[in-house]
Amino acid sequence: MKYFLLFIKKTLRFVLKPLSFVPAIFVMYMIFRLSAQDGTTSGQLSLKVSRKIVTTADRILEKDLSQEQIQHYANRIHHYVRKLGHITEYFVLAVTVAFPLYVYRVRGFALMIVAGIFCVAFAGFDEYHQSFVAGRGPSKRDVAIDSIGIFTGILLVRIVGWIGRMTIFRPLSSRPRH
Repeated sequence: MKYFLLFIKKTLRFVLKPLSFVPAIFVMYMIFRLSAQDGTTSGQLSLKVSRKIVTTADRILEKDLSQEQIQHYANRIHHYVRKLGHITEYFVLAVTVAFPLYVYRVRGFALMIVAGIFCVAFAGFDEYHQSFVAGRGPSKRDVAIDSIGIFTGILLVRIVGWIGRMTIFRPLSSRPRH
């Protein structure tokens, strides 16, 4: 029975480990699709999100803003919503890239370097891709903003992974700890 469970454990790891990269591929696809939107469409999407934020805040704070006031505040936060979108999408990318690398035992500073270089390179590629899209253009500043999300995501994976190794998964470790 012991050998059977060991066989199942090793088989599951062999099958599931490569599949851990699927979310990263999906996130890269989504980022690429969002970047393929022309400038007008992209701007309208983020303005719609800005309006939703202002409308929700209005409802929670019970301010009874007029539609003109909602639009005014939405326009004021629009730029920040766009940049927060950059941070958020690259945070998610970094988590989906760093976690499988962590599973493959890329940890510590090496995880920061490998996942960081990959994600920042993808951000650069994404900005280059935007140079071919109507109404959009590449921006080194956006890559820097993306990097905030990237390194925050990688740091989160390092912290969660370390806590998990020291607590939840410690009994499952096949290596003795000293």
